[in-house]
Amino acid sequence: MSLHGSCLCGEVRFEIDGDFQNFYLCHCSRCRKDTGSAHAANLFSTTATLIWLSGTRLVKRFELAGTQHARSFCSQCGSALPGEQIHGALLVVPAGSLDDEPALGPEAHLCTASRAGWDRELESLTCFPGLPG
Repeated sequence: MSLHGSCLCGEVRFEIDGDFQNFYLCHCSRCRKDTGSAHAANLFSTTATLIWLSGTRLVKRFELAGTQHARSFCSQCGSALPGEQIHGALLVVPAGSLDDEPALGPEAHLCTASRAGWDRELESLTCFPGLPG
């Protein structure tokens, strides 16, 4: 399977060639800080290949000292981008960076002991198909 993705400003484009083994929503404090949201939504693969199609000069990587936490991002717009982790053994792809819909849906919430208190009862909130008003 081949999926395409990009950053918010559109300068960085990429292709993922291969399949994902997992799709997790991680609520750890690092992922919450990293995304600025309730959780990270990442796809994982030990076999897929990441191909940068454009904007590679804008791709930067941050590694949190003393941990295995790392993130790749566009230095122009700040969007999260795919990156290799665990010495290249694992490809981690932020689900929101994909332009195509992955075949795999989220399968589990991780690190729920670190879940933000305000993220516990979201299912009961009013839903709007677009912006309210």
